[in-house]
Amino acid sequence: MSALIRLHLWPLRALWVGLALTLPGPAADALDGRSAPVVAALAVAGWLGWGAALVALLVPRTSSLTVARVLIPVGAVAAVAAASSGSDPSALAIGAVAVGALAAVLALAPWTTDAFVDGSSYGPERRLALRTPLALVVLAVLTWIVMTVGASAAVLLLASRQWAAGAAGLIAGAAVVRLGGRSIHQLSKRWLVLVPTGLVLHDPLVMPEPQLFLRQTMDRLGPAEDAAGDEVVTQDLTAGAAGLVMSLTLSEPVEVLVRDGARATTLRSVDRVLFSPALPTVLLAEAGQRRLPTG
Repeated sequence: MSALIRLHLWPLRALWVGLALTLPGPAADALDGRSAPVVAALAVAGWLGWGAALVALLVPRTSSLTVARVLIPVGAVAAVAAASSGSDPSALAIGAVAVGALAAVLALAPWTTDAFVDGSSYGPERRLALRTPLALVVLAVLTWIVMTVGASAAVLLLASRQWAAGAAGLIAGAAVVRLGGRSIHQLSKRWLVLVPTGLVLHDPLVMPEPQLFLRQTMDRLGPAEDAAGDEVVTQDLTAGAAGLVMSLTLSEPVEVLVRDGARATTLRSVDRVLFSPALPTVLLAEAGQRRLPTG
């Protein structure tokens, strides 16, 4: 994993270019016999989507992460659809499926998420992604399916010259893509930031605004362990995410504004907070280099 982290986004970029080299042939075979408007519409949509994902990969930002998460799995599905259209898939089609599947896996990998999130850093910051709770991953997948089906149906209806249904589908598809994209983008906006003054937690799921923990109030940053005594007030900010939970123990109580239900918020004085970074070892290494109290 450390080697993949050091390679940044280059393996994913190479795979995405490789998909553009392997998929057109099998896709053309799969569309053989279809009407010219349908073929043209799918080709234009496919290349526009591929180009948008390539730009996202070349300009890693938080917003680019959402684009990559939506479009790269679509490429993998297109490769599978093209390969399965024939009774005897060619070696090129099988290669496109393998490349597309591997690209989709890498697009959703924690080190990829971390690279995109850190792309929005500036100055001496180091941003690290937080792990997404499983329930929200499932919801995001369902949202992605609805977005993909809605957008594809609108394109195919218009290409088939079903103008009334196509126009209605285009309006509905645009609304679904916009709402679904905003929903998925909320998962891209979860991170922690190492700054010269300490550590900032930015997670709209559990806090209405970012929370700064000053260096001088930090007593220990490391894997969570049982709190020593009932007098230690702990605030769980993991949002239910699985994986290694990290603990930030404070030398003095700090007031944290947290969400309490769908709209309400509560200001709590806490001695310790829990959170789940996507790459705990990277967090500890970076914190150690900044001389934060790790342990």
